[in-house]
Amino acid sequence: MEEREGEVRWDGLCSRDAASRAAALDNIGQAVLRRSETIAPVAAVPLSRAAEGLLVPAARDGLSEVLARLLMLSKRCPFPDVREKSEAILSRVQELGIRIPRPLGHGPSRFIPEKETIQVGKEDAMMHALFADSFTTLGRLDNVTLVMVFHPQYLESFLKTQHYLLQMDGPLPLHYRHYIGIMAAARHQCSYLVNLHVNDFLHVGGDPKWLNGLENAPQKLQNLGELNKMLAHRPWLITKEHIEQLLKTEENSWSLAELIHAVVLLTHYHSLASFTFGCGISPEIDCEGGHTFRPPSVSNYCICDITNGYHGVDEIHASPTGSIPVSISLLKSTESVCEVEALMEKMKQLQECKDEEEASQEEMATRFEREKRESMFVCSSEDEESAPTRDVSRHFEDTSYGYKDFSRHGMHVPTFRAQDYSWEDHGYSLVNRLYPDVGQLLDEKFHIAYNLTYNTMAMHKDVDTSMLRRAIWNYIHCMFGIRYDDYDYGEINQLLDRSFKVYIKTVVCTPEKTTKRMYDSFWRQFEHSEKVHVNLLLVEARMQAELLYALRAITRYMT
Repeated sequence: MEEREGEVRWDGLCSRDAASRAAALDNIGQAVLRRSETIAPVAAVPLSRAAEGLLVPAARDGLSEVLARLLMLSKRCPFPDVREKSEAILSRVQELGIRIPRPLGHGPSRFIPEKETIQVGKEDAMMHALFADSFTTLGRLDNVTLVMVFHPQYLESFLKTQHYLLQMDGPLPLHYRHYIGIMAAARHQCSYLVNLHVNDFLHVGGDPKWLNGLENAPQKLQNLGELNKMLAHRPWLITKEHIEQLLKTEENSWSLAELIHAVVLLTHYHSLASFTFGCGISPEIDCEGGHTFRPPSVSNYCICDITNGYHGVDEIHASPTGSIPVSISLLKSTESVCEVEALMEKMKQLQECKDEEEASQEEMATRFEREKRESMFVCSSEDEESAPTRDVSRHFEDTSYGYKDFSRHGMHVPTFRAQDYSWEDHGYSLVNRLYPDVGQLLDEKFHIAYNLTYNTMAMHKDVDTSMLRRAIWNYIHCMFGIRYDDYDYGEINQLLDRSFKVYIKTVVCTPEKTTKRMYDSFWRQFEHSEKVHVNLLLVEARMQAELLYALRAITRYMT
């Protein structure tokens, strides 16, 4: 395909070769300046006037999108040469009298102060290698990566798996993969992920008409809508009949290999939506809500920022002197320290009881049923029905279909015994057989998340956290009806308090309803990295639970 004159090509920036990047940056600079000169005022505006906002808007000929991308590169590219040159191009455009964008918000997460996240350009060698891998593969260093990098070992496994699912050889064509990602993220109204994959879908040649709604996509993808819906909200309802409908619908049928690929993508993006909301991931700088062309007000806080998602929380909640009153601060700190000490004491007592006596199988089963029943009544005071935003809801059908607890309205779902169908003994081999290497990649990712530990709890070191990690994982599986015969579910109530359970259930079942208040209210003395670690457990436990129900149905269809 012939390049249009003046078209901006970004591909060369993903090269690890500095000379290739320099050539690409020169071409980008020339193309941007040519476009800018066609709309710039006759005489360049002095920078003093630019500061007053008396500049020409950059909306014509797609220039605003190009400038937003340059802003993103100047802040988020792991290669210093690209950051510096992008900033220089923006400055030159501003000198021509054209308004340039500025970032909105504070860093990759709305829940974690920017100064406590890894700053691009200040990362260590291992993190830089991960950032460079992510950028050269995706063409961006996204906010999910910048929060996950609190745990580099996990991030490496996550990026490797996602790269394989989206870009390596596999049963599904590339544009189908991104469209399935859009369908999955849209079930939770996750505009962050939808926006990323809309761009990727178009980049790999996807038909823009499909983005007008699921009814405009091929019938084969429309048929996947029902499975997407159940996997996201009520996976325990999936039967072999649902699988049969997909595999035997004449000309629109799925092959088993294609279906496995689709199921892994759906579960990956449902759980990634949980992470996105659970960690308060901010919009990407170059996406809607991540930047503005409006000049900052004198106070550096402008009403237009509110509409773009930045609420100036730090300014609003600070006391007149700019600090929290000492008495309140000390009281909260003391309460939080007591919370950590109490949790460690409970872990110690549970270990001692376990060493002394073991509950009978009947008692263990009773405790599971009690915990499963109680999990239905864990809900937030902020739990309200929210209508999906129109632009996201068009990507899926039946927008009223959401998470429902098992026995609401008298519905009963049998307990799923992990001993009868487990990831290790059944799911892993089925995925690996039909979609080679993916079973191995998923298995590695599950194990890293489950076993990840730094032997710390808040300010305490040399702590064995395995009991706590197992309680979190098993509580999530319990909410999905999955029972481990060898686990004492009485431990969950001892280790997870109500505010933590509310957070877990919201992030896993209705992530779009997660709030900063929920994030702040559990484990108040713990580090943000520890709360991100909790989210990794939630992501992987949820993904595995969804996979188990889908893979069990596929196995039953095959036998």
